[in-house]
Amino acid sequence: MLRGWSLSPNFAGIRLAVRRLLNLTDNTLITAGALPSLPPGFTDAAARLAAYSRFRPALARYCQDVATAAPTIWPLYKMFDQLGRYLVAYMLIHNYFAWKYAGAAPPTLSALQKAIGAGASARHTAGFVAALKAGHFVMAEPDPDDRRLKFLKPAPSMIIAIGRSVRLFVAAVDEIEGRHPGRAAGLADPERLGLLLYRSAQFVRANGTLIHPFQRIVHFAGRDCGYPLLAAIMGAHYARTLPDAPPAALLSYKALARRLQVSPAHVGNLLGEAEQRGWFVIGEGRRLTMLCDELLAEFEQWAAWQMVHFDSLAVAPAPSAAMGGA
Repeated sequence: MLRGWSLSPNFAGIRLAVRRLLNLTDNTLITAGALPSLPPGFTDAAARLAAYSRFRPALARYCQDVATAAPTIWPLYKMFDQLGRYLVAYMLIHNYFAWKYAGAAPPTLSALQKAIGAGASARHTAGFVAALKAGHFVMAEPDPDDRRLKFLKPAPSMIIAIGRSVRLFVAAVDEIEGRHPGRAAGLADPERLGLLLYRSAQFVRANGTLIHPFQRIVHFAGRDCGYPLLAAIMGAHYARTLPDAPPAALLSYKALARRLQVSPAHVGNLLGEAEQRGWFVIGEGRRLTMLCDELLAEFEQWAAWQMVHFDSLAVAPAPSAAMGGA
């Protein structure tokens, strides 16, 4: 169960808010398809990870965990597993920790709207923040110096939800490199995980996102629960090609819909679009029968980049609180 999670007193209101929410797109941080500015040695480090014999088995376990059913009731995945909404929450976390540890501007709604820029209208960002408040994922706290201002403080439950894939990528590196103890265990602490997300967002703001060079990943991530569905597909591929991989998830529309908290029709649309593009085929018995080499190569390069990025940030020392509060 996610620590810090509590049920909303108006859960129907959250459902309505989510239904009305935008299909946010990130077009302010980097142009889709453009390469970010990578640190020296980054691609070499990713290639070294991918060359390990333990890389694919670790990635198979990552896929299984990403595609695992949510630990609580709807709409946890619906809220965050779509790229635009994820980025709003990601930047909200960044703004709070930048204020708390680096003396940045107060983490207000207007500051968040400015950070998102043209990626979403101010009204849509405000609507999503209202839904996050209703779900107890964000708390509005008064500025001690000016109580008219409200700071947006991410709840531990939101940090854990936004950082779920991050922790799993770091855990994969722990497994690949045989680290005992591993670095991922420390990221169970929402404060440490929030700091890592803050540092990651600093990198993105300065250099561009690491997702947009991977257009098939962007395609799935831009749809509600599309990325966990892709993880289920990739997990099914590893289950049929690696002897020690976890078993494949059921790929029926109903099974995936229950797992991902979306409708069977939505699952059918996502799978149908991908099959029409020739990315994979699900055959008799709802089993994966073909995965195209290009999608496999793209997913594995994306995963290696993510592992290098987040694993390097996981070792940074924790700063002392600056101008912000606790």
